[in-house]
Amino acid sequence: MTIATATPATKPVRGRIRRVAWPLLLWLLVLPGAVWALLRLGGWEQGLMVQLFAFTPYVAAWSVVPVIAALATRRRLAGAVAAVTLAVFAMVTLPRALADGDRGPQGGVALHVMTSNLLFGNADAAEIVRLVRANAISVLALQEFSPRAQTRLAEAGLGDLLPYSSLGPEYGAGGSGLYSRFPITNPGVRHNNGGFKQAYGTIQPPGAGAVVVESAHPLAPYSVEVLDVWRNDLMEEPGVDPNGLPRILLGDFNSTLDHAPLRDLIDSGYRDAADADGAGLTGTWGPYDGDPLPPVTIDHVLVDERLGVGPVSVHDVPGSDHRAILAEVRVPAA
Repeated sequence: MTIATATPATKPVRGRIRRVAWPLLLWLLVLPGAVWALLRLGGWEQGLMVQLFAFTPYVAAWSVVPVIAALATRRRLAGAVAAVTLAVFAMVTLPRALADGDRGPQGGVALHVMTSNLLFGNADAAEIVRLVRANAISVLALQEFSPRAQTRLAEAGLGDLLPYSSLGPEYGAGGSGLYSRFPITNPGVRHNNGGFKQAYGTIQPPGAGAVVVESAHPLAPYSVEVLDVWRNDLMEEPGVDPNGLPRILLGDFNSTLDHAPLRDLIDSGYRDAADADGAGLTGTWGPYDGDPLPPVTIDHVLVDERLGVGPVSVHDVPGSDHRAILAEVRVPAA
């Protein structure tokens, strides 16, 4: 009988392989997140990264894994890079889950607003009206607002609750609507370069100052070929004019707070209501019509910093791939 045994040279070879393989595997864990964090921090989003950036909160949660792996293997350099990566992700994402200490002026008149993307007008009109009624909504912004949706909302009784409107219905995804409990002055519908309409108007709640409200819907960055149009649509969204009326810009922005163009718009003088309320990581689009996607936050209520922000809630709407956002806005007394 012959028994094969490892030669003395075999064990050193295996040891060298392990010494090379484990650090390599660790760096393969560390580097993708580190590069992602660097791109996110610098606002360097090009090509496919524009779409991927919407999922940054999930990468942030995963970035804990390389830190644990580096600690377990006692690799100091990799551990330091992983720890810095985790710190960057925490800095840019965690504040969204924490309510801001400064939500703007909290006096004046409470204005309850709601935004909902209707998915080609197919969202459940009765549920939209129920949310309006149950939450005393005074301003409703709608995207993908079709003639059929307009008819169904009227049949469900929306006009009894919000009798004033500025409407731009359109078949497909391009339509926009704005309904109000209060009279709308200077109504209009703006056309984005990406093909979507944006209904707007000025309202004045009793006892409060006038506010300009607009239903926002820039183009989605659905392919590399349309990224310039997506950026341009966001750049052309109305910024805050400190010498003009306060603004509320609400709708489907097709962007998260991890996209630099949206952050630039907010920096013009807005607050993101969900971010201010600690609900900034609540998903509004993704799996809600059956698609195998993790939730991302692309719908927003942007509130002029001269106005205050109250509680925010997010609600499912049957028939839509988006969830509705409801927010309380505090409008200073006139």
